[in-house]
Amino acid sequence: MNNLKHFRKFSTFLDSPKPPLQIPVNLVTSKQRNLAPIPLPHRTISDPKGQDLDFINVAHSHLIHSDWSKLDSLSTGLTTFRVKHILLKIQKDYVLSLEFFKWVEVKNPNSNTLENHSIVLHVLTKNKKFKSAELILRKLLESGSVDFPAKLFEAILLSYRMCDSSPRVFDSLFKCHAHLKKFRNASDTFCSMKQYGFVPNIESCNAFMSSLLKLNRIDVALGFYKEMRRSRISPNVYTFNMVMSAFCKSGNLEKAVEVLREMENISLKPTVVSYNTLIAGHCNRGLLSVATKLKSVMEKNGVHPDSVTYNTLIHGLCKEGKIHEANKLFSETKRTGVAPNVVTYNTLINAYSQAGNSEMGSRFFEEMANDGLKADILTYNALILGLCKEGKTKKAAFLVKELDKLNLVPNSSTFSALISGQCARKNPDRAFQLYKSMVRGGCHPNKPTLTLLASTFIKNEDYDGAMGVLKEMLERSIAPDLDMLTEISSTFLRCGREGTIIKLLQEIEARRLMPEGFDKTTMISSTD
Repeated sequence: MNNLKHFRKFSTFLDSPKPPLQIPVNLVTSKQRNLAPIPLPHRTISDPKGQDLDFINVAHSHLIHSDWSKLDSLSTGLTTFRVKHILLKIQKDYVLSLEFFKWVEVKNPNSNTLENHSIVLHVLTKNKKFKSAELILRKLLESGSVDFPAKLFEAILLSYRMCDSSPRVFDSLFKCHAHLKKFRNASDTFCSMKQYGFVPNIESCNAFMSSLLKLNRIDVALGFYKEMRRSRISPNVYTFNMVMSAFCKSGNLEKAVEVLREMENISLKPTVVSYNTLIAGHCNRGLLSVATKLKSVMEKNGVHPDSVTYNTLIHGLCKEGKIHEANKLFSETKRTGVAPNVVTYNTLINAYSQAGNSEMGSRFFEEMANDGLKADILTYNALILGLCKEGKTKKAAFLVKELDKLNLVPNSSTFSALISGQCARKNPDRAFQLYKSMVRGGCHPNKPTLTLLASTFIKNEDYDGAMGVLKEMLERSIAPDLDMLTEISSTFLRCGREGTIIKLLQEIEARRLMPEGFDKTTMISSTD
């Protein structure tokens, strides 16, 4: 019912006429209450005299003539004061400035103070050599102390007017913090920049938001986006796509759709990534009708679906058990000229295998090979699972042998599928041997695999075998299921093995893995 309500609201929203663009009220009021920027400080430095002046002039002459051998002989006379004046003297030549800076780093690194680093950063960013500037910044920031970023900002600020610099120097600092995932430092830099009337460009803001979203810091990313808009930093398509992704991840799909509409209102054309983001968001919530509607809207607006669009929808349909509809969409990809890829085939093979139809999975596998696509471990895992679900363990074992020939390494999913196949054939001892091979191979079993293995032992009335699996679960801090523990406990108590089960239950309690609803006292007293 909620899905239908969301679909109707979404359809009305998309089909209604576009309202005129309105400036949010908070942007206007924010501008009115903002204080004037703090004036930039102007630090003056004393002119060189005497020996300092002579040294600087001689060094400068050697530099402009690229006479590094003569310059080497002067390296012992380097001081912070002299290096600074030489850098200021050659600042119009960014290549020479960087070469001299690097030379000082080798000959007398103590002479390259924070202020001298700042001068080089001004020179490089003013000449749009941002990669070189970021390399210097990274080296500085990765070796600095807790309060170092604030000192660095101050050093850059104090030398700004001296070097007739560009605002891009602060932009580079902000972006470098973002790339290093130093979010607090990036935020502090952003606030400090605003105090002096600077704001980062949209590419730097995007880098910050991207780093936040990669670490799933959704609330922080959305909060920064609001601050961007308050600061009148104009977003681009990439920004909007990230904001839509953030809203989708947080489950706020209506807000995500509003962002799409906002893009159109400011004459930014949504891209295939924009629509794919929304389609994935709705598929993840099971809102397949809305996702399909979005595909129609993108086509109507002249944006052609790509393999990601189709793969997302096919995966969403398969997840909901609508394999027939997924198959129809797969046929559409070929008609429209969008070539299915390995992900497309893997999704369908896995869906048919999960449904217990290994024959259809094999057909898609053959079609995949005919299309010239190379199967990966996920393909084989899906095929092996389908065969094992039907108890066809010999065919599954044959596929496992093929993995070696293809240099594909079996993983946890491969072993889990094989274990499920042996369990389907009611052969838990063989399944347990596979489990041991799995662990020896460095793969980690999950709870469903171990639970299935224990349940198969119980169905075969091999309670010692089930107890062995249970102990393996405890070693891996996996809590047993209530029904499994109840059945094993009651069986051992009936057989007069109270000591064994009491010791096990004590261990489960000590590890805090007791399943909810299990009452140890009642269980033990019921057999008295």
